[in-house]
Amino acid sequence: MDILAKLNEKIENLINKYESLQKENEELKQELSNIKQALEEKDSKLLECQEQMALKELELEEVLAKIEAILGK
Repeated sequence: MDILAKLNEKIENLINKYESLQKENEELKQELSNIKQALEEKDSKLLECQEQMALKELELEEVLAKIEAILGK
């Protein structure tokens, strides 16, 4: 195999490796995008749960105040 053929083979191998890495990079970008979206959804759900919990705590404080008022009478 002459030098030009070896060089062409190496160039082809590099091109194939580059294309493979580009494809892998695009797949990883898509996976990252999906993970970010899932994280945003979970953050939103967490915020909703925290708000609901705060409302429940207020309700509990009101009930407790009523019970204490009844027992204090």
